[in-house]
Amino acid sequence: MTLQSDTIIQNTLAATDTAQQVRPHKLTPADVAKWMPQDATPAQLDSAIQRHIKPAEIHWSEQPETLHLPGQPIGKSAYEVTLSDDFRETYYSKTQFTHAQLTADRSGVAGDPIPYTIAGDNLITSLLIACIIIALLAFQKTKRVVIQQAKHFFRTQRDDKSNISETTEEARFQFFLAFQTCLLCALIYFFYIQTDITDTFIIEQYQVIGVFTAEIGLYYILKSILYWTTHQTFFDGKKNEQWTKAVLFLISMQGITLFPIVMIQTYFGISVKTTWIYTLSVVILFKFFTLYKAHLIFFRKKADFLQIILYFCALEAVPLSLLWTCLQVTSNYLKVNF
Repeated sequence: MTLQSDTIIQNTLAATDTAQQVRPHKLTPADVAKWMPQDATPAQLDSAIQRHIKPAEIHWSEQPETLHLPGQPIGKSAYEVTLSDDFRETYYSKTQFTHAQLTADRSGVAGDPIPYTIAGDNLITSLLIACIIIALLAFQKTKRVVIQQAKHFFRTQRDDKSNISETTEEARFQFFLAFQTCLLCALIYFFYIQTDITDTFIIEQYQVIGVFTAEIGLYYILKSILYWTTHQTFFDGKKNEQWTKAVLFLISMQGITLFPIVMIQTYFGISVKTTWIYTLSVVILFKFFTLYKAHLIFFRKKADFLQIILYFCALEAVPLSLLWTCLQVTSNYLKVNF
């Protein structure tokens, strides 16, 4: 029976050799299958196809792809298979369970991002550490001036020892302590808006702190110019020099007083309310010191209470309220409004 079937197949294929030679198109497996009897088995079909169709090397076209819109970049070839970095960095990327044919899509729900904190900011942490180191060096260099200023701060100007001379290096370190005061005040205000206003800004958080520091530094500079203009008009140069040294000393000491609460708030997370109470107490205390020092230098002989109150309100209270307004406006501008 098998011999008879093979004979029929050979006779059929031999009869169609002449017709095959005149076919204009390339022979396909479908053509060979049509020549076979209807009851041909899959094995017979496979033998016939292998006899008439020989596998050949595939030559892909090397012509550039032109099927894209004019003015648009050429699309990615379907033969270029690349894996994403997320897929390569998975746990199974170097094991026997890697399957390149699987998609690299991640499943699940995205988690909540970790909120920004000063303690987690490497730049601010490095800056605080640098402030500690430089403040210790500054205190070592200006210890003589600080002790003399503190000793003669509450004395009247008739005492010649109250007129303290400073070296250039001592003055330079005192200016650094004044800059540190600006930075610490900016950090305290940042704590406030981060808790009570917003914690999302249009720029990076350390840039927000830098803007607040610049505003507070500009406040002290403008206030110094206002003091100098007023004192040059109504008082002599010796009193102006005494007042400048006293104000620089007060600003420096204010920063040293605020430094502990900033460190505690940053790394121990006490309540912002406690920080604000401490900060307001320090600011009010140093304002009283400023008022008292102004009385000793400028108004001790005049003993005019109304005049010193007007002086204090014009040169201390009004600039401070303007600074608070500017900080509020800046924070509202920098925050993200949803």
